[in-house]
Amino acid sequence: MASDMQIANAATLKHIHNIAEQLNIPLEELELFGRYKAKIPLQFIDLEKVKKNKLVLVSAISPTPAGEGKTTMSIGLTQGLNKIGKQTTVVLREPSLGPVFGIKGGATGGGYSQVLPMEDINLHFTGDFGAIEKSHNLLSAVIDNDLQKKTDSLGIDPRTVLWKRVIDMNDRALRNIVIGLGGTTSGVPRESGFDITAASEIMAILCLSNDLMDLKRRLGNIFIGFTFDKRPVYVKDLKVQGAMTALLKDAIKPNLVQTIEGTPAIIHGGPFANIAQGTNSVIATRMGLSLSDYVVTEAGFGSDLGAEKFFDIKCKGAGLTPNTVVLVATVRALKYHGGGNLKELTAPNPEAVRKGLPNLEKHLENSAHFNIPAVVAINKFTTDTEEELNIIKEACEKLGIKAVITDVWAKGGEGAVELAKEVARLADGNENTFTPLYDWDLSVEEKIETIATKIYGAESVDYTAKAKSDLRKIKKLDLEKLPICMAKTQKSLSDNPKLLGRPKDFVVTVREIEIAAGAGFLIPITGNMMRMPGLPATPSAVNIDIDNEGNISGLF
Repeated sequence: MASDMQIANAATLKHIHNIAEQLNIPLEELELFGRYKAKIPLQFIDLEKVKKNKLVLVSAISPTPAGEGKTTMSIGLTQGLNKIGKQTTVVLREPSLGPVFGIKGGATGGGYSQVLPMEDINLHFTGDFGAIEKSHNLLSAVIDNDLQKKTDSLGIDPRTVLWKRVIDMNDRALRNIVIGLGGTTSGVPRESGFDITAASEIMAILCLSNDLMDLKRRLGNIFIGFTFDKRPVYVKDLKVQGAMTALLKDAIKPNLVQTIEGTPAIIHGGPFANIAQGTNSVIATRMGLSLSDYVVTEAGFGSDLGAEKFFDIKCKGAGLTPNTVVLVATVRALKYHGGGNLKELTAPNPEAVRKGLPNLEKHLENSAHFNIPAVVAINKFTTDTEEELNIIKEACEKLGIKAVITDVWAKGGEGAVELAKEVARLADGNENTFTPLYDWDLSVEEKIETIATKIYGAESVDYTAKAKSDLRKIKKLDLEKLPICMAKTQKSLSDNPKLLGRPKDFVVTVREIEIAAGAGFLIPITGNMMRMPGLPATPSAVNIDIDNEGNISGLF
């Protein structure tokens, strides 16, 4: 069986001009990055078409550590919709180098449902992550410079500064560091650290901005900390938002590439879903809806994380109206949530599949909370048995939901034709029934508890003393009307990664609440959230190589 990379290398790519022609973009308007990549100017966004065309979200049940194939499914579904005559663009996040070199490997789909050129997309691509990293670290340098100044400083209390530096690499040694050592000319010594670039608030801001000036406004609103006399400090007080925006002037433009079947793909931004909002940029989604009749997009991890944030933060804030949810389920994930051994998920185990069904049922309930019709896409693996697949289909039928077996890895768009027909039927029959879960005007506690009880299935929410102090700080800063971006494990519906399946009667504990005033949301932290992952014992990086002709191998 050929690997993802072998399949990608065997594909014949179309020139990016041919992809742009499918979207009626004049060739002279493209900003080219070689023959197969380009940036699209923001002038092609048409808000009237955005309102009219159909938006499809691909989400999933609670995943196994390997993921359940949302990206592959999104690409395969897009190819399938084009096969049945529906002009469709897939809009995805950009991969982070951390997972590429770490555990999960690349994030460009798989088999015959990939976006290409996969090596470029998985590595430096068009430099968006680098620009975000530089903009973030410029602010870090300016903050430390202000702490160092003897005159004309803002008087920032360094004990209140939580802004770290970022790098797009898994490096556990950088999680907690001390900076400013070396004497009086080398800065003010203090504890700090590095986050991975995808966890930067600037990444979240880029993905929620409407245009360049909105980006600059949001950057200016980033909350830094307090002065010694307790006054809040924002980036606009440091007067550096213009320079930070200048570094992002090209990164704000979405990137055009293609699927392995030559259909358009727009890839832009990449915030993590267990910390930030977990979806591609508002600009990219609007661009796709402006240029094609249907857009297929995905949100990170399960519906409890990516989908909830997609609906309540991105769609509510940007005025997007999703029409259909595709919930990806796999036999192996249901076995996992039914008590199956993680190392034995490829062995037949119909009973574990049955025991895992409550997890699927809860995720379907979650889509119903937003009043959006759903279809279950069973991502087929070669180890699945007919009995196991039929258990899932029959369970969905009892719930009044159609489940479609798809084989997009092996068959590409052809393996998603049946799914595409059902998605088109649901999307075409849904005239903007989308309803957000909560009103942004509710209190912070009410919004958190609504998410925890309705989406996670919690009994209640508990707040530590630190979280209660943060609530008072949020009220003092007049930021109570911001939406909620929960930081929670992706491994469970609860805040405890060990509670698999569909846990009940649990209490969600909010340890603290971070302020992302620039992005425009609050981040309640539950559990131990990792913003700088480490490499595994055998990282994916050891499998990656390059030959004398520049051919890369080992990406997957």
